[in-house]
Amino acid sequence: MIRKSITVYGYVQGVGFRYRAINAAGLVGATGWVRNNPDGSVSMEIQGSEEQIDKVMELIAAGSYVEIERLDVKRIEVDSDERSFGVKD
Repeated sequence: MIRKSITVYGYVQGVGFRYRAINAAGLVGATGWVRNNPDGSVSMEIQGSEEQIDKVMELIAAGSYVEIERLDVKRIEVDSDERSFGVKD
């Protein structure tokens, strides 16, 4: 299991990005959180296998209206107590 911190840039707010992230994470069994940033980007921390994380990002990008221009990704420490994926304020 791994955990990644991902900041997503592009047309990613007001297009259902967070909703898609929650649904995609639920489909593949990934955990973590997602939130909108004041600069128009979206941040997320996501935990699971590399394949699960890749699938979540693939499902989000496949949605209508979402246009991902750039991702900043880094591996971070796993949160062994986390059990779900949701929106973080």
